[in-house]
Amino acid sequence: MLAHDGDGDSALSASLDSPVGPGPSAAPGPGPFNGHKIVAKTNGCAPPPFTNGTARSSSSGELDGFVAERSRRPVARVSLPGSTLYEDSHVDREEFVRLVIQSLRDVGYMESAATLEAESGYIMETPEVAYFRRCILDGSWEAAETALGRLGVSEGDGLWEAKFLLAKQKYLEHLEAGRTTAALHVLRSELAPLNPEVDHLHALSSLMMCSDPADLRHQLGWDGATGTSRRKLLMDLQRYIPSSVMIPQRRFVTLLDQAQAFQQSRCLYHNAPLRSSSYSLYTNHMCERNSFPRVTTAVLQVHQDEVWNIGWSHSGKFLATASKDRSAIIWRIELDKDPRSRAYTTEFVLDDHPYNVNVVSWSLDDSILLTAAEHVIRLYNARTGVCMRVLEAHDDVVTALSWLPDGSGFISGGLDRKIILWDADGKLRNTWARAPIRVTDLMVTPDFTRLVAVGMYDSPSPTSANPADAAASAGGGATGPAKSGVETRIITYDLATKQPETSIQLYGELTSVKISADSQFALINNASENGPSAEIHLLDLNTQQVVRKYSGHNHSKHVIRSCFGGFEGNFVVSGSEDGNVYIWHRDSGTLLEALTGHGEGSVNSVAWNPVNECMFASCSDDKTVRIWETPPMDYTLRKDERELDIDHEMENGNGSGNGNENGVAGSSKGKGKGKGRWDASPASASSSSSSLAGTGPSTSSAAAGAAAAAGAIDGGSGYGLGSTTALF
Repeated sequence: MLAHDGDGDSALSASLDSPVGPGPSAAPGPGPFNGHKIVAKTNGCAPPPFTNGTARSSSSGELDGFVAERSRRPVARVSLPGSTLYEDSHVDREEFVRLVIQSLRDVGYMESAATLEAESGYIMETPEVAYFRRCILDGSWEAAETALGRLGVSEGDGLWEAKFLLAKQKYLEHLEAGRTTAALHVLRSELAPLNPEVDHLHALSSLMMCSDPADLRHQLGWDGATGTSRRKLLMDLQRYIPSSVMIPQRRFVTLLDQAQAFQQSRCLYHNAPLRSSSYSLYTNHMCERNSFPRVTTAVLQVHQDEVWNIGWSHSGKFLATASKDRSAIIWRIELDKDPRSRAYTTEFVLDDHPYNVNVVSWSLDDSILLTAAEHVIRLYNARTGVCMRVLEAHDDVVTALSWLPDGSGFISGGLDRKIILWDADGKLRNTWARAPIRVTDLMVTPDFTRLVAVGMYDSPSPTSANPADAAASAGGGATGPAKSGVETRIITYDLATKQPETSIQLYGELTSVKISADSQFALINNASENGPSAEIHLLDLNTQQVVRKYSGHNHSKHVIRSCFGGFEGNFVVSGSEDGNVYIWHRDSGTLLEALTGHGEGSVNSVAWNPVNECMFASCSDDKTVRIWETPPMDYTLRKDERELDIDHEMENGNGSGNGNENGVAGSSKGKGKGKGRWDASPASASSSSSSLAGTGPSTSSAAAGAAAAAGAIDGGSGYGLGSTTALF
């Protein structure tokens, strides 16, 4: 036990990333013990006053926040029974007190820390630890290596690794100072004998070719001997020193952060970063349901048929929608406005598709919008509405478009088993080997290492013993889910080599895949022959294990695309064939909301706004797109207005719905503001639905009316026959 009787010396701690002076405590100053002159104590401390831990000037007999012996009052040693903090607690008293001492010093309460040491008999760290710390910060490498052995680090505990870190720092500092001969000596006599990886040793030796210190620091991302590198080294060495001997820096704060993270993970509706003003140590954190996006604030009604797919631009200011009416629409959202006064403008109606549009995808800079209709891909200039290029390399329905994380190009996949890599301007760069599955969706991981594809085989699995299953699956699953004997797979490709890494067998149609922002998880829609048993799987891409399943929605016949959403992707949201939108807590799998509002038919796709964690959109067979947001402060008052009969129809306007010979899609710039109610009456819906395989031209006309935009409500002017309803 690290304790003293109140009369011995006490080593004094300091944070390694703070300026000199109290609060937060400084890096050690001169001297062998943690930068502070050790004064023999008489088991006491100086009287107040002090202001927030700030010490008096040294002229009053104090040094670095410590009071001279002659001004201290005696502090009696307190002896308590037992070794735990409370009788019914499992917290070790010594560990707790030492952490409190460290925390007091870190924030500048040096006298309080010294008093607690004297009163408790526990010291934060021994003189040996303080001496080791001082050696590292002073660059006394031989002394530091010797001191390391006195801190309980053995070969089995990483002694060689710790010595390598010390020698590496010494080597780099010699190079920085231009002492090439000394650096070469360290490389040969100290680093090489420790048998590091050959590639690592070669990388270090190549640094001798750096032209100057600035080049060295740039190549390593290293700030040199006078920067923070020694302090970072000390933090790295901490891993090899027993924590009971050398307490990790700011350990109490780390424990509090962990408690905060745990509370956050248990808060089902947590959907915003915890700010200092909203986080208190006095109470457990819990978000209110009313702060969660669960009410419709606008209904966008311009499409003339089912809306199959939606996608937010990366700026969050534009929304692209794809429809069975052979058009795609780019909407402008006044994101910075209050929902009560926000305008929803149709920037462009891209109505020059010969087939139903089932996929939209934005480039990273939002300058290009990709669309897919049957086997045809179109590249549109999102700022002008001009179709820049038409790509027809696929032989069957294109089901997926995924941009590379660096924006240099995109990958397309389809039911023809083709996976094609394109440049950003639409030039074919490479065609992958024919996929073993008919690709129903794919996505590139944000870390640029993998491509995850989902799909189905044309023929039933060899394990299927039912001939009827084989006959039913011969067509390739054009409209419905895979039968019980038809095998579907999740295939993970190495993006660099284009070779499959893993392949996981499933049953039931896989209609979409989304990758988490940290590239660790894939979210996969898995349809069922009977809708209630449908599931969305959360797959760990590293272990290839399904770690969570989300259920409660209906998914058996149609293409439904789910997504992550909210702050740090805390939620999973999906449409459903029952016309509702379902939201689950990602970590617990708890079903939080089943949102109503859409009309009859499937809710086909959902998309969470990338810059507003309290906004997402959904699209449906009812021909509408709904914007969902957090209820306003007076939401409970506005519910009394639900019986109001508000006319959302608009007068016919003069609009342009025809593309010109240069490929400009019919565009319009109508606004939709006006008053409304939160739960707008659902629009009538078509009973038909989207499917994996296209069925040719839509039976509904894609005439000029489909290309028209929304008109303003309540006296505004607009183009075409659509409407945009703001529900306020």
